[in-house]
Amino acid sequence: MRSGLLHVLAWTLATGAAVTLSWWGVHTVMAGTAYDPPRALPLTVSEVTSSAGASDPPPSPGTGPAVSPTPSPSSSPSASPAARSASAAPSRAATTPAAPRTTPAGTVKSYDTDGGRVVLDLTATYATLVSATPAAGWSVQVWKTESWIRVDFASGADRVSVFCTWHDGPPRVDVQTF
Repeated sequence: MRSGLLHVLAWTLATGAAVTLSWWGVHTVMAGTAYDPPRALPLTVSEVTSSAGASDPPPSPGTGPAVSPTPSPSSSPSASPAARSASAAPSRAATTPAAPRTTPAGTVKSYDTDGGRVVLDLTATYATLVSATPAAGWSVQVWKTESWIRVDFASGADRVSVFCTWHDGPPRVDVQTF
C-alpha cells in the first residue's frame, strides 16, 4: 500500500512539473510572437460625412463605416429607459447597397449572400480579399492563389461560393448557391 501511494505521489509530481514546464515554454514563445494587425481601409472625412448624410437612410448593422456618435447636450444619463431604448434601437428600414468605395489600390465592393458577406478590393489587374464574414449559423473557408480567390460559406447541406478570377483580364466575381 505504501509503495503504491509513493508511486502515485511521484507520478503526480512529475506530471505537474511537466505541465508547468510546457505551459511556461508555450507562454514564453507566444508572448514574443508578433501578429499582423487587421487590414483596415482608410476612410476620409468626406466619405464618413457623405455616408451619414441626412438624405441617406441609416446604415444597417455591419454596413458602411462605423461612426461613433458624439453625445449631445440634451442626452443625459437620467433619461427614461424607454427613451434610451427607443433611440438605441436600430432602424429596420430598407437600405440600398452602398456605392463602392475607391481606394488608392482600387475599388472596394461588398457581396452579400445568404451565407455571409465578402468584401473585395478590386483593381484593374487583380483582387484582394478584405474580409469574409459568415452569417449566423454559417462557416467560412477561403482559398487564394495568384489568379483567383474562392470564399465558401457552409451551413449543413447549404453552400454558397463567391469566386473572383482575374487570370485572363480584370477581376470578375461570380456568386453560386448549391
